[in-house]
Amino acid sequence: MKFLIAGLGSIGRRHFRNLIALGEKDIVLLRTRKATLPDDELAGYPVETDLAEALKKHKPDAVVVANPTSLHLDVAIPAAEAGCHILLEKPVSHSLDRLDLLEKAAAKSGSKILVGFQFRYHPTLNKARELIQSGALGKILTVHVHWGEYLPQWHPWEDYRQSYAARADLGGGVIVTLTHPLDYLRFLLGDVASLWSFNEHLSALELDVEDFAEIGLKFSSGAVGGVHINYFQRPGVHKLEIVGTDGTMRWDNADGILHLFKMPAPFGSYSDLPPAPVTESFSPPDGFERNQLFIAQTKHFIDIVRGDAQPICTLTDGVRALQMALAAYESQKTEKLVKFGRV
Repeated sequence: MKFLIAGLGSIGRRHFRNLIALGEKDIVLLRTRKATLPDDELAGYPVETDLAEALKKHKPDAVVVANPTSLHLDVAIPAAEAGCHILLEKPVSHSLDRLDLLEKAAAKSGSKILVGFQFRYHPTLNKARELIQSGALGKILTVHVHWGEYLPQWHPWEDYRQSYAARADLGGGVIVTLTHPLDYLRFLLGDVASLWSFNEHLSALELDVEDFAEIGLKFSSGAVGGVHINYFQRPGVHKLEIVGTDGTMRWDNADGILHLFKMPAPFGSYSDLPPAPVTESFSPPDGFERNQLFIAQTKHFIDIVRGDAQPICTLTDGVRALQMALAAYESQKTEKLVKFGRV
């Protein structure tokens, strides 16, 4: 199989290394040469600077879209028209414009699109989904995510002010950049019916985008909750809590451990001490580390390209996450709740 990688920044390099680690050597690099990383590891691989020429000359089976967010569709639409299968980094774009063209092109050519929300491959988040679907928590009542990171430490080799995450013209901002919870909460709990948000630039970081968001969610199931994300928290944190009628679930990305607290059925009189919760913990496999999420995603993508699998995170999923992110901006601007129709 032949792969074309568009964008050789941090995430593009990760996809490049993971494809090689999985035995894929036939890789073409589409470059603007604006990446801030050294080029040593890319030596020996063919380089193209024009997408149309690259698609015509190399006829890749698959395209990895890892360029800045606002430029995703400039690559994805021609790739879909050429019939290439696509790993499209999240968010799928910075607006809803032209996503219908991508969908139509893929439907016409048979191109399969996998959206790069790697948390869908996390072993203990998948365990959480399994437990929720089995009824372990009873009816889900509330959910909360808190994710804070310090943007200047993401890519120490470059000026954070020039990164895509910090620039409006490249589709940056904390909401679309840290949009993962908007996807994995749908993955865990189903569709969101309505949303509200406060978001703005609060810190002293030099950005022209928002660096914080507080997003309230009401799910179609009736559960309510929220997502807090920011660019300025030190030390960083990424935690999830889900509360149901029969127990509570807590997950921490730092160690990947999922804790389940099951509440026994009440018994006796009101004067009796309440029964202690039954606690279970689920850990990732020994030696688990972050890149294994991307490795699992790449393996899945290779299976899609071979025709052995269907995307577990579809273009529809990616569009829904983007709709929620854009609704957060709309809510801040209008000071109103935003409601969603059916997917």
